[in-house]
Amino acid sequence: MEEKKFDVQSIIGFVLIFGILIFMFYQNQPTPEELEAEKAKQEQVEAAKASENSETATVINDVPQLDLQDSTAVANYQGKLGAFGFTKPSNDITTLENDVLLLKISNKGGQIVEAKMKQFVTYDSIPVYLIKDGNASFGLDFATSDNRTLNTQDLYFEPTMTNDNGNQVLSLKAKTSSNQYLEYRYEMKPDDYLVDFTIKSKGLDNIISSSKPVQLDWKQKGIRHSKSIKYENRYTRLTYNHEDGKISKLSEGSDDDETEEDVKWISYRQHFFSSILAADEPFKSGDLTSVNLVEEESKTFGFTKEYASALPVELEGGEISKDLHWYFGPTDVDTLSKYEDLGLVDSIPFGWGIFGWINRYVFTPFYGLISTYFPYGIAIVIMTILVRLAMSPVTYKSYLSQAKMKVLKPEITELGEKYKDNAMKKQQETMKLYGKAGVSPMSGCIPAVIQMPIFYALFMFFPTSFALRQKPFLWADDLSSYDTIFEWTTNIPIISTFYGNHVSLFPILASIAIFFYMMMTTGQNMPTQPGMPNMKFIMYLMPFMMLIFFNNYASGLSLYYFVSNTITIGIMLVIKNVIIDNDKIHAQIQENKKKPKKENKFQKKMREMMEQAEAQKKN
Repeated sequence: MEEKKFDVQSIIGFVLIFGILIFMFYQNQPTPEELEAEKAKQEQVEAAKASENSETATVINDVPQLDLQDSTAVANYQGKLGAFGFTKPSNDITTLENDVLLLKISNKGGQIVEAKMKQFVTYDSIPVYLIKDGNASFGLDFATSDNRTLNTQDLYFEPTMTNDNGNQVLSLKAKTSSNQYLEYRYEMKPDDYLVDFTIKSKGLDNIISSSKPVQLDWKQKGIRHSKSIKYENRYTRLTYNHEDGKISKLSEGSDDDETEEDVKWISYRQHFFSSILAADEPFKSGDLTSVNLVEEESKTFGFTKEYASALPVELEGGEISKDLHWYFGPTDVDTLSKYEDLGLVDSIPFGWGIFGWINRYVFTPFYGLISTYFPYGIAIVIMTILVRLAMSPVTYKSYLSQAKMKVLKPEITELGEKYKDNAMKKQQETMKLYGKAGVSPMSGCIPAVIQMPIFYALFMFFPTSFALRQKPFLWADDLSSYDTIFEWTTNIPIISTFYGNHVSLFPILASIAIFFYMMMTTGQNMPTQPGMPNMKFIMYLMPFMMLIFFNNYASGLSLYYFVSNTITIGIMLVIKNVIIDNDKIHAQIQENKKKPKKENKFQKKMREMMEQAEAQKKN
């Protein structure tokens, strides 16, 4: 009876605290004039920071263009390049384009200077660019026989555009004579994000020196695409395939670098979009670097991470020959699965081990199937209902175990009083009671352990599922990001850091549902042991912590937990009031006590150890 009173008082206390917090927010909210002034001030600060960042880290490829009208400058340039000065300088751009992808390739360096997704836009309706305004660079660094060190970023290439069975083919040649050259060959297929890319030299075996290894350098900065740069940066990461199929990643939260062997492909992932360089034959090694550019939330800063890869290119008979592939497109399982021979789908962060397997092979196709027939938010609700129904036998087992423990509670309490001065004997007799009654104190934990892989798989599914990107539901604009019902511009210490400058409604609903679910499952049978933390306080604290954490997480995940726990509460009410009969459970336990119990080897060994310990204590 006293325990029930504590629960009611605790609920009233939480309601009062929540009401006081709401009242304080209301009383202390700034006036419209103060909001406008604070907003203007914040924009000035962020603009200054963005300007400072842009000066130090905005442009990677900042090689100045040659003034082609200055004959002296052209002559000096050609003199510096030696034999490669044969190609006539030109600052022209060639465009490769299909229905999904647009690439602009410069004669200077033969590299991609713009990569645009034609079917996707950012949160503020701007086309999604992976390369733009000098945020990326690509080039070969090599030595020549006349003791020069050159990089193809400084060379001019001569373009030739052809068509091969419907594929656009762009050949760019940096020539040393009419029939000696270094060639970059791009081949774009219709409706395809993958572009074949070949590096090949002809007649340069006496020009390219083997005194210095030829090195491929690829750098790129992730361009912001989402409303929250911190949230987007959480899933922006360098991933790579090496050592015959091993998938590894650099840190997503701090600067990191690695040197690896047999690198098959490198993915510069920008949350929902990726720039990938893949090789038919792996590079023997690779130096990979990721630098985190995001320190705090900002509405103006435009970059997340700066990536760099240095990969050696071997000479074959003094010549270069390397077959590669560029992928600029969505980090989407349906799209990346098309390139099975390259294994690019492994660049998607499904999760670790069995959790990733469940995400990839169960939830991703399952949700894809449902969302073809229903709106995306409704599809989440339907998937949640089906998952909870599938897990209802586990829920039943969990509640049945709790019901059995509740029936045994008076006898356990009696043993506690009887052996209150002998903890060893108390434990021994309690285990004996469990054995006679056919009850395992661990049986209530097993269902929770079984559900853990599903919990984690869904935890990774919602924020990384491309299918949810920019899909609205009710008040949420994007199910793959957080929803917002109220926001402010004032930076509040601690609150802004951990909670953010906005309030999301779905996490509030999910936390309330989780609170009542925990009340039903553990609130009535959670004793407080002397000297131990108050477990009921921890039970109340968990929903509060989830409310804080999920405020900046995918609204689809909070929607799932809200619906899931609401359904689970309903299922448990049915189990408690309709299916489970405590009188029958009590009668069954009494019958079990009468039956002789055969000990297994483990139980026998534990009993003997406890008896020996008890005997030693008496001596």
